[in-house]
Amino acid sequence: MFLETKGLTKYFGGLAAVSQFDMWVNEGEIVGLIGPNGAGKTTLFNLMTGVIRLTKGQIIFDGKDITGKKPHQVAELGIGRTFQLNPLFANFTVLENVRASFHLHPRSSLLDIYFNTKKYRRNEAYILEQSLEILQLVGLDKVKDDLAKNLPHGYQKMLGMARALATKPRLLLLDEPLGGMNPDEIDFTKAAIKKTQQQGMTFVVVEHNMQIMDLCDRVVVINFGQKIAEGLPKEVRENKDVIQAYFGREHAA
Repeated sequence: MFLETKGLTKYFGGLAAVSQFDMWVNEGEIVGLIGPNGAGKTTLFNLMTGVIRLTKGQIIFDGKDITGKKPHQVAELGIGRTFQLNPLFANFTVLENVRASFHLHPRSSLLDIYFNTKKYRRNEAYILEQSLEILQLVGLDKVKDDLAKNLPHGYQKMLGMARALATKPRLLLLDEPLGGMNPDEIDFTKAAIKKTQQQGMTFVVVEHNMQIMDLCDRVVVINFGQKIAEGLPKEVRENKDVIQAYFGREHAA
C-alpha cells in the first residue's frame, strides 16, 4: 500500500467530523473519495496533510508513519494537494505561478541569489525547463504568458494542479477539481488528470460531482464522516447506501 489510513477520527468539540476512517491507495491509482456536501471529504485531506491534527488514528505513507507531521514535512515527503479555492498569484503569469512554486526542489541560498552564483543560475534554468514541462502536461502551455486572473475557471483549477506538481509529489490530493466547471472544462480537466496518471502520478480525488468516477480505478464513499461504501465505480454507482446518501431513501428503494 502506498497510502493507508487507520481509524482516522477527528472531533470538533462533541462532533465527530470523521470517525474510524480506513482507506488504502496503491501506487499509480486514481482513487475517488466522494460523498455529499459536508460529508467530511476536505477534513480528511486536512488530516492527511497535517493541516489539522488527528484526534486519533494513524497515517502511513510509503511505509512511513507520518501521523502528526506538519504540512511542510508532509510536502517534503512527497504528498501534494490542491484546494477548492486555488491560492494563485493573480497578477503573475501562468508560467510565473508555476516557477514560484518550486520552493522545495531545488533550493538556492540567499547568498546564491544575491551573488547570482553558478548554482543559482543552474537551478533557475532547471526550474524554467520543469515548469514548461508541467504546463505542457496539464495542457496550459499555450496560455503560459497569460495572467492567472484572466484564465477561465477550469484553467485556474488546472493551474492549481500545476503548482502542486511543482513540489515534486509522488501522491497528489485533488480537492474538488471539477467544482463549478462547465462540460468543456470538465473534459479538459479529466484528460489532464489521466495524462498525469500515465506519467506515474498517484491520485486521491475528493469530489461530489459523480462524473469523477469515470477516471477512478476505485471509489471510496464517505457520509457523515464515516465510510459507507468502497469498490469499483460500477459497484459504487449501484450501491443502495450511496444512492440514499445522494438522493434520499425513496430513490434507494
